[in-house]
Amino acid sequence: MVNLLGVSILREIGILMTAIIVAGRSGSAFTAQIGTMKVNQEVDAISTLGLDVVELLVVPRALALMITLPLLAFYADIMGLFGGAVMSYATLDITFGQFIRQLHGAVTLPHFLVGLVKAPVFALVIAMVGCYEGLKVSGSAESVGTLTTKSVVESIFLVIVLDAVFSVLFSFLRL
Repeated sequence: MVNLLGVSILREIGILMTAIIVAGRSGSAFTAQIGTMKVNQEVDAISTLGLDVVELLVVPRALALMITLPLLAFYADIMGLFGGAVMSYATLDITFGQFIRQLHGAVTLPHFLVGLVKAPVFALVIAMVGCYEGLKVSGSAESVGTLTTKSVVESIFLVIVLDAVFSVLFSFLRL
């Protein structure tokens, strides 16, 4: 029980759930912010000033997400393991000490690193999709809403596909 819980949370569930939540929250915010700037012609004003729109609007968002998603994934891993320890104690009478000892024997550093390696890649995909869809906005506020929804769906889809690709890759590499 503890082995399955530790490995699944650290390798898959922690980062996948965190990335899906971040795609819904931050990916949509990126699209809505940039899309609103596009509707208000602020993006055109930035270009008119001779500034690079990608450098000014996209790169900071991508870097910020690439820093914060691994931290959020780490936090999700810790909270998931803590929740598993509480439920193991409540339902299976496994003490916290037993849980930690069994977890220590089952989980290795590569299990932990596999989840954290995925985080910056997922963050980059979420940021790129959110910013790209925001820059595609044209005309009205209705376009902002439509493309915001589209960016969330695309981000979540790509995160799940990339997670599957990572799983195959790490399985092939025996990690």
